[in-house]
Amino acid sequence: MRVVVTGATGNIGTSVVEALGDDPAVESIVGIARRAPRWTHPKLTVEKLDLGTADDAALDSVFAGADAVVHLAWLFQPTRNPPTTWRANVLGSLRVFEAAARCAVPALVHSSSVGAYSPGPKDHAVTEDWPTHGWPGAAYTREKAYLERALDAFEAEHESIRVVRMRPGFVFRRETASQQRRLFLGPFVPTSLVRPGLIPVVPNARSLRMQVVHSADAGRAFALAATRDVRGAFNVAAEEIVDGALLARVLDARTVPVPSRVLRTVLSAAWNLRLVPASPDLFDAVVRLPLMDTTRARTELGWTPQHTAAEAVAEFLTGLRERAGEATPPLASSTEGGRLGELATGVGERP
Repeated sequence: MRVVVTGATGNIGTSVVEALGDDPAVESIVGIARRAPRWTHPKLTVEKLDLGTADDAALDSVFAGADAVVHLAWLFQPTRNPPTTWRANVLGSLRVFEAAARCAVPALVHSSSVGAYSPGPKDHAVTEDWPTHGWPGAAYTREKAYLERALDAFEAEHESIRVVRMRPGFVFRRETASQQRRLFLGPFVPTSLVRPGLIPVVPNARSLRMQVVHSADAGRAFALAATRDVRGAFNVAAEEIVDGALLARVLDARTVPVPSRVLRTVLSAAWNLRLVPASPDLFDAVVRLPLMDTTRARTELGWTPQHTAAEAVAEFLTGLRERAGEATPPLASSTEGGRLGELATGVGERP
């Protein structure tokens, strides 16, 4: 079996490659990435391609003969320039879908997200039939929801292609901490202080409840979706709900009740001062995301997470303190120019 993985050098991508590599039925993996990594795998060949600029012939040469395409490539920044992320994420994804159809690839596994879901409950979990219209205020959720509609049309037109939509929660592991700090927290966060015992209190907002999944567990779920005869959407998350109480437990701190609107005001101020790259619009989406029921992934994929939510969060926090990374450009522990280089991008203005 030959599997093509776009975004193979990123957070989920490296874990998908590892999981596919452990499957004896998978003979070769072709990873598509904009920049060549030092990290590799015995079954992996990396093709340097930019999905936004590569011509159809270049894409077709990689997709031809593939048994499955796992589409993970995604650009989170610059949040202050939505047309840039729209071109990369939406138009780039549409090109992947079209190439898969031209090359008659039997299976297309698309990385959707909990962010594709319309606002929903925080007191019980929803199944995969919950509406996927996203939250209109944030570019990330708009883009994920738009691609859900694009896949609706794609499935109707290409019934012979097995389409799977994976909807993971927030994905964490130790080696991705530096990248996620750059993408969401920015250059001013004193990561060395993020340790148990040094942070006395954690704000606990009632609406700020979310789900996470360890990257290795997400990788296994995507690999199963690529290699098993399944279709449709799958929610992927650890059982525990992440809230202020869980963070306080991990950090050996106590919780302080804080209305979400106060946290939003603080984030908005930091955003306007260009201190953080994560926009308040994304916060608005997070407090509205529903909790997901993962029964279908467990019963039809045969997937069970090996890490708890607390373990995934604890790994991420350890990675922040240790400035952990991976030997791929997206996951590097530091980028050219370090934190000063991040400032030079306008903290969310340019990639």
